[in-house]
Amino acid sequence: MTQLPTDIKLHKASKTLSLKYASGEEHHLPAEFLRVHSPSAEVQGHGKPILQFGKIGVGLIKVEPAGQYALKLTFDDGHDSGLFTWEYLYQLGVRQEDLWNDYLGELKAAGKTRDPNESIVKLML
Repeated sequence: MTQLPTDIKLHKASKTLSLKYASGEEHHLPAEFLRVHSPSAEVQGHGKPILQFGKIGVGLIKVEPAGQYALKLTFDDGHDSGLFTWEYLYQLGVRQEDLWNDYLGELKAAGKTRDPNESIVKLML
């Protein structure tokens, strides 16, 4: 059964999306975390996810409903093509620590960084 949030808040200053559920459960999802785990084809590829890097400072500028099943998130780097279903958002919240640690490991293995300035410097060298 899909968990539907009872309250959704965008905190622009802290760049976080907060979701509260009837059970009392709360998830605070940073914009960077949401951006690198976007369900869009740009990020998920076609069966082979594309590692996102240099997104440490990304923020959310808009959150809007997509029917009654998802949210459309608009990020300040221009990304806005992924629809975050209620189930996907809930799973991101439940699995946030493991997903984040996996992401950091993938960055390290690829020689990439969360900092966009470091990514640019590495490309220039």
